Amino acid sequence: MALAACAGAGPGDAFGQATSIVRVDRRSGRLIRTVVAKPGSGAKAGVTVAGMVEESAKRHQVDPLLVHSVIRAESNYNAFAISPKGAQGLMQLMPATALRWGVNNSFDPAENLEGGVRYLRYLLDLFGDEKLAVAAYNAGEQAVIRYGGVPPYPETANYVRQVSSGYASAKQSATPAAAADAPPEPEFRPIEQSFDERGNVYLRTR
Repeated sequence: MALAACAGAGPGDAFGQATSIVRVDRRSGRLIRTVVAKPGSGAKAGVTVAGMVEESAKRHQVDPLLVHSVIRAESNYNAFAISPKGAQGLMQLMPATALRWGVNNSFDPAENLEGGVRYLRYLLDLFGDEKLAVAAYNAGEQAVIRYGGVPPYPETANYVRQVSSGYASAKQSATPAAAADAPPEPEFRPIEQSFDERGNVYLRTR
């Protein structure tokens, strides 16, 4: 679970930028990390997370519903989330992963999303399987390669179930109701024609 530096938001909310600060607690002597938001910076004003997900997912040909499912599992839309292991932002990028995909500020939602979606695209291409890509997003691609599938880690197994379940539900909800309630296509049966000795014509279907 990520440590929430600020309250979780949602896909329809816009965000600014934030700075991570580490200080010494005077009472305990322990290091404490806090995140300070900078209003007016970061993503363009008025641009929502949903809008940024759509843009980045379209650019890298990743299903936006999958991206949303990963975000829910990672940070629940908390752009300033920090995990105990140090993963940061909406898509919980580790510092090394952020550097790998050109993310300078993991607390900038637009940068974080771009890096996370690019990484997800890379994993989908690498494994050719959504569940393996999701497992690698959580445990790293080397772990998936080493075990030849989803690594036997309880955290990763639960993560894959969570993302896969959310993704399946999102796809089902996105299916137009009209298509689901459409009447069945009419059944056309071949007509057979026969004659009796009087020359009468009989028509019947099977």
